[in-house]
Amino acid sequence: MSPHSVQYINGKKTFIPLENNPEVFSTLSRSLGISPQLAFHDILSTTAPELLAWIPRPTNAIILLCDEPIFTAARSAIKPTVPEYHGSGPDEPVLWMKQTIGHACGLMAFLHCVFNLDNASAVTPNSEFETLMKELVPLEPTARAEKLYNSSFLEQAHMHAATLGSSHVPTPNDPCGYHFIALVKAPDGRVWELNGGMNGPFLRGSLDDEDDLLSEKGLKVGVQDFLDAAGQLEGRQGLGSATCGAGVGYWIGVSIQTWH
Repeated sequence: MSPHSVQYINGKKTFIPLENNPEVFSTLSRSLGISPQLAFHDILSTTAPELLAWIPRPTNAIILLCDEPIFTAARSAIKPTVPEYHGSGPDEPVLWMKQTIGHACGLMAFLHCVFNLDNASAVTPNSEFETLMKELVPLEPTARAEKLYNSSFLEQAHMHAATLGSSHVPTPNDPCGYHFIALVKAPDGRVWELNGGMNGPFLRGSLDDEDDLLSEKGLKVGVQDFLDAAGQLEGRQGLGSATCGAGVGYWIGVSIQTWH
């Protein structure tokens, strides 16, 4: 068996982790037949106007890669308070999915963004991906997770994208000390933190129409918890700066491009 193939570790299907790279997510998106209007952009700063100017706005979804100590500092107290989610059906406030595949948190963050951003407008009609989404909607979380676990369509697309990027390609056996998290502003203005490793979706707050996740208000109800945790750990343990390129870092903004 190739070291870069899917493996079953302690009976659990385990993927190669995705690199948090716009090109990798763009490749994954194309492999799944998602509209090319779905765009991915590195966010290198939340304060430098010259860097923010390159990011298409509004940015209503963010894929955040978070170092494990920072995730623990930001979420260890909150994680147990998130209630066990049992929702299903078209009236859910957000489509949330439990992660049961090892090293698939990048894929889960991607799916959470695509399914919930702008009412899933980037999902191509009559595509295999749309069929999968429609099959997931009526299912309760355990059945949803099983559907994702058994999807060869997702598995093939993920594993192809996971062999790309600019860094060394790990194997499924390699330890992974990071967490991918999706932050999405829903059409009704509510901001959700979507992490398949938690008990369910975590409502962070609400934003007005004019605010996206990179606005001052958007940062406060989105990534600021993780930036604050990074800053506190930096002061105590020297784990790196609380900027976008260090311990909390390599964010990717996800947006719908409008072409004229």
